[in-house]
Amino acid sequence: MGRDPKPRDAPAHLATMPATSYNQTTPRGNSFMHQLGRLKFSHALILCCALIVSFCILAQGQGQVTYPTERPRRALPAEPPAEEVIRIDTNLVSVDVTALDAAGRPVRTLRKEDFKVFEDGVQRPIALFDLERREDSSRPVAVVFLLDLSGSMSPEEMTRLQSAMREFSNRLINHPAAFAVMTFGMRVKTLQSFTTDRQKLDRAFDRLSREPNGLSTHTYDAVDDAIRLIERKAPVTLEHQTMKRAVVVITDGFPVGDTVAPETVIERANAANVSVFAVTLPSYSRLLTSAGTTPLPTPLDISGLVEKTGGIRVYADAPDLGPLFRSLAAEVTSAYVIGFYPPEENRGDGKFHTVRVEATGGLTLRQSRPGYKAIRK
Repeated sequence: MGRDPKPRDAPAHLATMPATSYNQTTPRGNSFMHQLGRLKFSHALILCCALIVSFCILAQGQGQVTYPTERPRRALPAEPPAEEVIRIDTNLVSVDVTALDAAGRPVRTLRKEDFKVFEDGVQRPIALFDLERREDSSRPVAVVFLLDLSGSMSPEEMTRLQSAMREFSNRLINHPAAFAVMTFGMRVKTLQSFTTDRQKLDRAFDRLSREPNGLSTHTYDAVDDAIRLIERKAPVTLEHQTMKRAVVVITDGFPVGDTVAPETVIERANAANVSVFAVTLPSYSRLLTSAGTTPLPTPLDISGLVEKTGGIRVYADAPDLGPLFRSLAAEVTSAYVIGFYPPEENRGDGKFHTVRVEATGGLTLRQSRPGYKAIRK
């Protein structure tokens, strides 16, 4: 049999020596010399231990202790002050909440005391409260731009969108932000994975006009892939703050040929705490209505993908899309983060538990997810 491995973190000088096998069974009537040998061994062992203890006491008295040479360990960064750290573990359930006043404008001046959180109708203590903007930092964001290239977009519209997406990213210039760019039509393609390099992002935007169009519009498949990219590449926290995770899908709102159902995408977005924001391009729904009226809901609207993930949907029918995308960027970063710890009996039951957040003052709240599904243990 092979020797048991040493513990991974055990230093070399503290490693346990392999045990030596001795035959401790002796025949009745051992000789005096054998007993004397055992006695001398015991005395020698005691003497060695006494010398080691004396050496350590003497060395400590002189202000230094000499240890055997060991492999240098990787230096770890100093821990930041406790008040600056948001500690998140697997038991904490968090939800992004946007508070809106009567005019539909985000309210960013609320405190922890202004909120109440309920799990399955039972109020829970708020264990985590994070703001979009602090005095010394802004909330980090991870955004996937997801662009529909199914063939319904003119070169002029593409140019306007490229400019608008640049304005969106520039609006978040003061945030620790990472962006990714994906396209979809017949298939989903990642042009740029998450990056903080603005030059790489600009090059990805420039490539959009050269990407081939497709006949199908696999919108739900594309959003599903974008959520998976966020789960793999975007951290939950950055610079000691919870990261806002969002998908901005730009489409005509008519999914065709998807293999993933809308309900599955919504469930996956809620599990990953990802909000979906939809920018609807002019489409056939406008042809069925008169000018100046609200367009008819698209299949994407009816699915509830946006509302059930805490996002919003806007219509890109203005000649200048810059203001629209700037306001959309403000919406993405306007949420509060509220977290709580479920009771022990709920943490591993594998069931879905509803989460409802309330605020004082008659404000309208928009949650990033209606609840959570506990992981069965």
